[in-house]
Amino acid sequence: QVQQNVERLFTRFVEEGKATVRLREPAVDLCLSKANVTNLKTFLSAVRLAHQGNDTGVLPLSPLVPAKNSDVEKPKTKMIITSRRDYPLTKSFPFSLEHLQTSYCKLARIDSRVLCLKKLRKLDLSHNHIKQLPATLGDLVCLQELDLHDNHLEAFSGALCSSGLQKSLQLLDLSQNQIQALPLEFCQLRGLVQLRLDDNALLRLPCRIGQLSRLRCLSAARNKLPFLPCDFRKLSLENLDLFGNPFEQPNPLVPNIQLKIPLTLLECAARATVNHRIPYGCHLLPSHLCKDLEVAKTCRCGSACLSSFIQITVTMNLHHVAHTVVLVDNMGGTEAPVLCYFCSLHCYSQFLDRHLQSSG
Repeated sequence: QVQQNVERLFTRFVEEGKATVRLREPAVDLCLSKANVTNLKTFLSAVRLAHQGNDTGVLPLSPLVPAKNSDVEKPKTKMIITSRRDYPLTKSFPFSLEHLQTSYCKLARIDSRVLCLKKLRKLDLSHNHIKQLPATLGDLVCLQELDLHDNHLEAFSGALCSSGLQKSLQLLDLSQNQIQALPLEFCQLRGLVQLRLDDNALLRLPCRIGQLSRLRCLSAARNKLPFLPCDFRKLSLENLDLFGNPFEQPNPLVPNIQLKIPLTLLECAARATVNHRIPYGCHLLPSHLCKDLEVAKTCRCGSACLSSFIQITVTMNLHHVAHTVVLVDNMGGTEAPVLCYFCSLHCYSQFLDRHLQSSG
């Protein structure tokens, strides 16, 4: 069997205790390293004789002894690199890695070798100079934690949100970057439990953020948020930090009126599609209409509206959505403005009547 199955022997580095035996079936290479040189030579001689069809009984083979745990090199699952000097330039990363940290390495992009580590569960690329994320990052389907703290990112692509990360990713740290907005697809990352967005230039949060039903910790301190999206009310958080945002003072008496009377046929059809949950897709409708339907506003009455609505901001106590709230300002406040929509003058006037009565 040895004669038929051994294809080739590689013995160039046998004096270093290294050799490779290439098999036909299964088609694998048996790589030997850190072996006793004398024992390795004897073993290879036996394999060579058997490969040539000769008698191996003349060789002084030692009896097989079970290997100790200390003799077996375990697959490396964790690697931490915290300086550019220690970053491997020519040597490959072990494919067995599950946790990789490469911080303070002045990386301008994500190494393509890292994108081949399919077993990665935790990837820490904090404190680098990364400006853009490759779409192939979404191929790391086991990735649960991604730390991009303190880089030069200006965006987080929608393609990543539609990749395998939408099921696996539980922790995402984008703090201390230069991001102004997150894509509509961001809320497809429905496995997120922790999201850190502190110290960016965010002008708004994703309008469908309420779809992140598993989210428990959200921090978006020191951004440029004037208000929160209407969908923010649907969150159920344990910890929330929105300190240091320039929240506007809400005034329900100064509405932004975008009503179109009578309603256009497009608006009527769109409202009916959303209200009755009629299936749609890009195979039925133009892609821009699909995107409009995905970001439809919801009136206080529960009905949908697209381009015909009345918009106001109202005050919401953040304890309604989070158990622990970091103060919004230095005055001890835990309230913030949240957008509110109405599909008609009737719905807005009903709200206004209740508001005036409660404030009067």
